[in-house]
Amino acid sequence: MAALSKIPHSCYEIGHTWDPSCVQSAVDVARGALEVSFKIYAPLYLIAAVLRRRKKDYYLKRLLPEILWSTSFLTANGSLYIVFFCLLRKLLGGFHSWSAGFGSALPASYIAILLERKSRRGMLTIYMTNLATETLFRMAVTRGIVKPIRHGEVLLFCTTASLYMFFFRSEQHSGQIPPVKSETLVKNVFELNVAFLCRRSKDGLKGFAFSALKFIIGKEEIPTHSVGAEQISSRPLERTEDPQASGERPPRSRTLVARIRELLQSICKKGPRHRCCKHCQDNCISYCVKGFVRMFSIGYLIQCCLKVPSAFRYVFTKPSRLPALFYNKENFQLGAFLGSFVSIYKGTSCLLRWLRNIDDELHALIAGFLAGMSMFFYKSTSISMYLFSKLVETMYFKGIEAGRFPYFPHADTVLYAISTAICFQAAVMEVQNLRPSYWKFLCRLTKGRFALMNRQLLDVFGTQASRDFKGFAPKLDPRYTTVLPPGADIQLG
Repeated sequence: MAALSKIPHSCYEIGHTWDPSCVQSAVDVARGALEVSFKIYAPLYLIAAVLRRRKKDYYLKRLLPEILWSTSFLTANGSLYIVFFCLLRKLLGGFHSWSAGFGSALPASYIAILLERKSRRGMLTIYMTNLATETLFRMAVTRGIVKPIRHGEVLLFCTTASLYMFFFRSEQHSGQIPPVKSETLVKNVFELNVAFLCRRSKDGLKGFAFSALKFIIGKEEIPTHSVGAEQISSRPLERTEDPQASGERPPRSRTLVARIRELLQSICKKGPRHRCCKHCQDNCISYCVKGFVRMFSIGYLIQCCLKVPSAFRYVFTKPSRLPALFYNKENFQLGAFLGSFVSIYKGTSCLLRWLRNIDDELHALIAGFLAGMSMFFYKSTSISMYLFSKLVETMYFKGIEAGRFPYFPHADTVLYAISTAICFQAAVMEVQNLRPSYWKFLCRLTKGRFALMNRQLLDVFGTQASRDFKGFAPKLDPRYTTVLPPGADIQLG
C-alpha cells in the first residue's frame, strides 16, 4: 500500500490502547517504569559499590540517592514518551510516519537525560549511539540501500582491536582509551547501565581502562613494564626423578598422561624466549599457553555466573537441569573467545619480535587484528559496535586535544536524544530492524504496553510495522474511536 503522509486516528487507537485516557495511560507507564527501573538500578549500584569497596559512609548517605537519581531518569524517559505522543497527536491532528516514534521520543529523551548524573551521560550516549547506528544499518539493508558483509562483525572487531592495542602500546599511561566492555553487555540491562563501572578517569589510562587492558593482556606487553635484574637471569630447571632409575614402573593406564605432562613441562621450561620479550618468568610458548588457560577460565566462569540466576528456579522443580549450567555451549564459546584473543595476540607479538629482532609498537596493529579473529568463537554485533563507537569517541577526543576537531558543549545530551529517538522510531514503525535485546528491554520497562500499540494502522506508511505481531489487533472501545477499526464489534448501550 502506498505510504500516506498522515493518518487521522487518535492516540488511543494507536498508542495507549489499554486505556482511552491520556493522563491515566501516562500514569500507568510511569508507575510500571518506576518499579522496573528501581529493580534494575538497586542491585546494579549495590554490586558496583561492593566491587569498588565503598566505605560505610557511602552506603548510608549516597547509595540510595544515586539509585533514585538514575531511577527517575529511566522513569521519565518512558513516561514522557507517551506524554509527547499524545501532545503531538493533538497538535498535528493525526500521525505522520515520524511523529509516533522519532518525534515523540526526541523531546522526552532530551528531558530525561538532563535528569541523569553528568558522570553517566557520556556512557549512556555511547550505548544509544551504538544501538542507533546498528538500527540505521539494518534499516538500510531492509531498503536495499546497502548490502551486509559476511562476517562483518568479525572484520569490524579485528579493525577495532588492532587500533585499540596500538593505542595501548603507543600511549602508555597518557592515552585516553575508552573502557573495554565484556560480553555481559550483550544483556540488555547490563549493556545500558553497567557503563558507570567503567568510567574513564581524568588521567586517561591510569583509570579503569588501563587496568582492564592490563588485566586482559598482561603487564608484559606494556612498553613501560620494568624488568628486574633478578628476573633476567634464567631460572634453574627443576630436575624430575626418572621412574625407571628408581626402579618404579608407572601404571600403564597413566603412562600416556604422564608422557604428555612431561612433554608440556619440558616445552614450558626449555622453550625459547627472545631477548626483547618481557615475560621473563616464562618462555614464549608457555607465555601464550598460560594466557589462553587464564582467560578461558575467566570467560567460562563469567558465562556460568550469568546463568546462575535463571537456574535458581530449577533447584527444586527440575534439579536434573542444573548440571547443564556447567556444560552449556555458550560457556565454552566465551571462554574460547577470550582465551584465543589473548593467546593469539601474545603469540603474534612474540613471533614478530623473533622475526624483526625488535619490540615495536607497530606490532600491536598486526597482533590486534589477528587476535580479533577469535570472535569467530563468539560472534557478537553488540561487542563489535560498542567497541567501535568507543574507538570513534577516543579518536574524536584526541582530535580535540590536537586542535583538529571542534568541541561542542552539551553534545552528549543532544546525541543521546537523537539516538534514542531513532531507536523508538524503529520500535514503533519497524521493530524487525531493532536489536531484539533492546525491544525486550522496552517491553519490560513498560510492562508489555509497548507491544500493545495498534501497528496494523501504521502499515499504511509502508514499513511493515505489524509484521512481527502476527495480526495482533487491540480491543478498542468504539465510543472513543474516531475511525472504526476493521472487524470491530459495535456495542450499543
